[in-house]
Amino acid sequence: MQQLAVTLLSEQVQSLNAAGQPPQLLDVREPWEISTASLDLPGTRALAIPMQQIPLRLDEIDPDLPVLVLCHHGMRSLQVALFLERQGYPHAYNITGGIDAWSRQVDPSVPLY
Repeated sequence: MQQLAVTLLSEQVQSLNAAGQPPQLLDVREPWEISTASLDLPGTRALAIPMQQIPLRLDEIDPDLPVLVLCHHGMRSLQVALFLERQGYPHAYNITGGIDAWSRQVDPSVPLY
């Protein structure tokens, strides 16, 4: 499992796409959180699966493609990325700092909550 800073997220997405590995952006927050502040990242396939539903919905996540895992502050996404790695997803990335860091460091138009 790799850590990925929000400031490098767009660059990493471009790099993965150039390598023929289009990434999946897995948002593990609750639906109300996503409706409050969302991240639309071009070049990714967006998936919204709350953390507690991940074990039941693994079939929605392609194990052969990189998975960029996002939450509010980076703790739930860290746990999910580690879980995915244990389940045979070798290219799981935790987005450190989550949507909160994205709002503060990259795009202040994304609301803080």
